[in-house]
Formats: sequence, C-alpha cells, structure tokens
Amino acid sequence: MHNNKNAHTRFLPLVASLAALGLTPLAQAEIMLYDKDDTTFSTDGYINAFYVNSKVDRDGEQFDRRQSRVKMGFLPNYLGFNMTRQIDDLKLGGRASFWVTINDSETNGTDTAIDVRQFYGTVTNSEWGEVLIGKDFGLFARSNILLDELLAGYGQVSDTLGLVDGGGVSFGNIGTGYPYPFPTAQITYRTPVMDGLRIAVGIMDPVDTNDDSAVGKAYQKNPRTESEITYQFDLGGAKIYSWINGGYQTSDNTDHNVDSVTSKGLGYGVQAKMGAFSLTGSGFTAKGINPFFTNNAGEATLREVDSKGYLMQGSYKFGKNRLALSYGKTKDDGNGAVNTGADYETRGIALFRDINANLTLVAEYNQFEIRGHEGSSQNEDTDTLALGAVLTW
Repeated sequence: MHNNKNAHTRFLPLVASLAALGLTPLAQAEIMLYDKDDTTFSTDGYINAFYVNSKVDRDGEQFDRRQSRVKMGFLPNYLGFNMTRQIDDLKLGGRASFWVTINDSETNGTDTAIDVRQFYGTVTNSEWGEVLIGKDFGLFARSNILLDELLAGYGQVSDTLGLVDGGGVSFGNIGTGYPYPFPTAQITYRTPVMDGLRIAVGIMDPVDTNDDSAVGKAYQKNPRTESEITYQFDLGGAKIYSWINGGYQTSDNTDHNVDSVTSKGLGYGVQAKMGAFSLTGSGFTAKGINPFFTNNAGEATLREVDSKGYLMQGSYKFGKNRLALSYGKTKDDGNGAVNTGADYETRGIALFRDINANLTLVAEYNQFEIRGHEGSSQNEDTDTLALGAVLTW
C-alpha cells in the first residue's frame, strides 16, 4: 500500500459507546467521580488481553510459521473521562479517551503507544439536537464497525499487513467488510432522536489522496463531509436498528499534470434482535477511499478505483453465554495492502462468557485469507486461535 506497512501496525481500532440506544455488545458502565450542582464527572475503561496462536501460510516458505503472542484483541485498552454541566436549557459535555497498547518490544523498550482517539465537547438541547466539536470517530462506516458482533473479540491478523508480529491490535473485520472510521477533527450536528430516527451531518478535516507529484502539493478546497442516518423501530416482536452513512471529498494538486481525486463512499446495514437471537448484515461501496482506513493512513494515491465489502453475522445468547458467527469480505482493486488488487476474506466463530456485568471471557477461532487479482504471490491464509478476557467499568 505504497509503503505504508507501518501505518497498518501503528494505528488501532475503536470502541465508542452506543449505550444510550442499548445497542453495544459490550457491558458499559461508569464510575461517577462527581455529581453536584448540575455538574458530573465520571470515568470508564476497557482492559483486555488474549493468548493468541496464529498459523501463517503465504507464498514462499520464508513466511510460513506458527506464532504465539499475548496481545490485545480488536479493541485496545482505554481510559475515558466524561463531563457534563447543565446551564439553563443547554447541556454542555465533554469526553477525552486515552487508548493504550500493552505490547512493548525488544526494539522500543517500554515506549508503549498511547493515543487520544476522542477529545471533544458537545452542546445539547432537547429541542434542536447536539453539536460536537473536536476529535471523534468519523460517520462513514461508523455503525458498520460499532455493531460488529465480534467487537470484543479478536478477528483477523493479516501477516501481509504486519499484524501477526505487530505491537498493536488485531483488525477484527477491518478490511474484510468495512473500513475503519478513523478519529478525526470535526464539527458535527446531530438531530434529536425523532420516533427512532436520527440524522448526523459533519465536516471533517480532509485528507491527502493524490500526493504523487515531485513538484506539486496536494490540497483540498473544501472539507470532507460525512453523514449518517439511523432508524430504530420494533417489527413483529423484533428490535430493528438500521443505518446508512456516507462520505465525500475532492483532493486537488498544485501540479496541473495531476488529476483531481474524488473520494466517495456509502455504508449501510441492519441489525435485528429477537429474544436470544441477533442477525446483522452490513456493507459498503467506495471510490477513491482506502478500504482499510478512511483517513488514508500512509497517504496512498487514490485514483478512481473501487472497493466494496459486506459483513454477515449472527449470534445466540444462552444463559451467560453468547455464541457468534461471522463472515466478511472486501473486494479491492488496488488501494489496500496489495497494489494490484485483491479479495480479503474473514470467517470467525466466537464464544463470549459473562462472568458478571464487567468481566467476560472470550474464545475465538478466525480464518483470514488474501487472494490477489494477479498471481499467487500475493496470497495468504492465516488461522488464529485467541483465548482472552475483557474487563470493563
């Protein structure tokens, strides 16, 4: 991906709370530190670790191996702080979350990576909605990833992407069903929830997508725009959550020999819950967008090329257990890890066992594969067994 392997191993995926709608598969709680005079301050957190064993089979025997690790899962560990204050008819809020990798190495010592995924403020009114300013996850592909049934699991660890030996997280279904809605500077407006319907529209800090000139400079006249429409309703005894989201941006270059790049993407999906059963289907289609990262980590040059993907999942709860099945696939014609294009596919099965409201044990088996569009040299098959625990508060 234009020599951006380090970008894949450096950036970590997400969790963002859907507790207000009761949709998150994770147990969400918080510790109230202060609640007085219409002002609150609280903290929440997430800690996880997995024993992982991956069997790698790539073209060329120099890559084939079985590797054991102790790593985080799809979600890194984080510590979050929340603030609210009611002033007349406005509720002011803020959130800062700090995301941490647990894997140091022989090369970086104890230089543990810490990054701030969220640092934003909100102004909310029950009549007209909410305005968010600061840094948060994007809107394009947002619900696709947040409603992943394996969010608290492990997922794919492509060796081609440097994930088997990397110090960061696994990739879940990133690149095999949806791109990652990267945290970014934004100004976003959300309507109130209106009979289950909510609309979010935001302007985001744009990204360079055509920086391929030795004499020119990529630039964007306008910000990136993203939006999401969600609709929650009951139907025949089932609770339905549906969504559609998208993003749009144009990037130019001061070198007039370099064509503009128009990036546009559409995400969609539906989740149905009935009793102990849950079914989720989602997908995306994009042009001029990195199929792994919406912020184009590594600044690959993205021309008018296509990527599309889908994710199908189901789960069943029995007692304190939840069994989840997952299948995801992304077709990419040249913007991902393999410049000539490839199909990326993940199959997974996971068992989640709730010990209590804040502690969950996880066992997962995952099969990941790459099939290059031009020859077998790009192919990969990696099978992974992951056993771990998740602690939340």
